[in-house]
Amino acid sequence: MPTNPATLVCPADARVIVGSLCETSSVFIKEKFFNFDELLGADHSRWRFAFANGDFAVFRLTPEKYHYVHVPVAGQIVDFYEIDGRYHSCNPQATVSLITPCSKNRRVVTILQTDVPGGPQVGLVAIIEVVALMVGRVVQCYSDEEYESPQPLLPGMFLKRGQPKSLFRPGSSTVVLLFQKDRIEFAKDLISNRFRHDVTSRFSLGFNQTIVETDVRVRSALATPVEQPKGECRWQF
Repeated sequence: MPTNPATLVCPADARVIVGSLCETSSVFIKEKFFNFDELLGADHSRWRFAFANGDFAVFRLTPEKYHYVHVPVAGQIVDFYEIDGRYHSCNPQATVSLITPCSKNRRVVTILQTDVPGGPQVGLVAIIEVVALMVGRVVQCYSDEEYESPQPLLPGMFLKRGQPKSLFRPGSSTVVLLFQKDRIEFAKDLISNRFRHDVTSRFSLGFNQTIVETDVRVRSALATPVEQPKGECRWQF
């Protein structure tokens, strides 16, 4: 894991694509991996507003991957809830359709506030665990030290970066991270790797424009904070 405590890390061994919901961003990818308005749930409009025009990372866990999810960033839980849904496949062909399985499948949402003591000051971060084929549920089993004394998640808990958070049953599944606008900057290799032409990809944005996933290891570098101007108004819940 990166030694700088402010560095955000990948939550799982997975194949990842990063992007933005903001049209002015150089990593803009709109409505190709999930329907943002549906992803966080119809009854949670305040979070949709909080993450509007923000950034995202989609981690696809294929069946052979290590299926623990780890905390990508230190912060305090301000909300935690489940959204019922189906168990569609999360393979590339299904994922890039407009009505995407990430927005339709059953999912568990954890909202972290990182603008707290011990956090990296990157605002709110949403961790969305999406079940898919052969995965009936996500077991919440956070541990402060290694894998010892696992416990369920509750609002108010402080989660440490890199610690085990939850467990997917083996099978295809996905983790989506959402970040507020202009609060983080993705690792340069994850951005530059998306549009490589020397490898074959099953993802396409149309017009022969492919997107390449990057294989990442759990706790490897994902993003760094963007320095905020003094006096900047921050979300508090």
